[in-house]
Amino acid sequence: MREPAVPPRTIAVIMICVLAGLGPGLALGEEAKPSESRTQAATAEAAAQARGRELLEGKLATLPGAERGRVVSIREAPLGRLFPGYLFYVLRFRQYPVALNPPAPLRSNNLLIVRPDDSVALLANPEALESFFRSTLPAATTAAMATEGAKAWLRLVEELNQDGFLQFAVPDESITVTRVVSGGQRVTGEAVVVPKGGNQGGIRAVLVFDSSGTLVSASETAQIKRGIRPICQATKLLDPDLIVRGMAEQAILVMGRAATDYLAEPGTPGRH
Repeated sequence: MREPAVPPRTIAVIMICVLAGLGPGLALGEEAKPSESRTQAATAEAAAQARGRELLEGKLATLPGAERGRVVSIREAPLGRLFPGYLFYVLRFRQYPVALNPPAPLRSNNLLIVRPDDSVALLANPEALESFFRSTLPAATTAAMATEGAKAWLRLVEELNQDGFLQFAVPDESITVTRVVSGGQRVTGEAVVVPKGGNQGGIRAVLVFDSSGTLVSASETAQIKRGIRPICQATKLLDPDLIVRGMAEQAILVMGRAATDYLAEPGTPGRH
């Protein structure tokens, strides 16, 4: 017997149901798979970081004694948005418990910036940093852009005031943008020291832009009170006087993880 023909309308309904059932599964499969553009961006970022490290090592090789310092990458959102193609690092020499005297022209904290043209700039003080900002910072034509500039400035100035035991935070409410008579903008902000281990204070910054958005000046005033630091505590961890030993242990406990590198060094008294 011949089978009855299936009406076209029924076939259409069946196809819609099938596609509806497969659709979510396909969508889930696409969502779980990393996008090609994201993968390419990650690959490009990794290549840029590797290239930056290579160029940085070449620069440090020309500075005798630089190998005694520690290099840390600075990767913050405002820096990436304002200075695309630039890579930021800090070369820090230990200050506690025994300071490592940096060889000239280096200081305890040094900013190193890898430019898009593969050159590496050494900025060892706020004056050099201001010169970099004035020549490189994009025009701040809006309050939002001026705010970004202040946050970027504060982030880098923090590193020039760092001793390895400070933590900073830049509250949004600390940033204030006002118009000046010339038609430009004046931005003030503060990087507040996280009150931990006796650390207090902060860094206040002032940036002034002219009517075209060009940075005219950038300055900072640091008022930081440093708390407990590992100066001689570890040498007293084995002191025969129980009171002295207890004071040394308490000081190191207050410092917490900030004292880990110091305590882990070979030859540190009390190291197990």
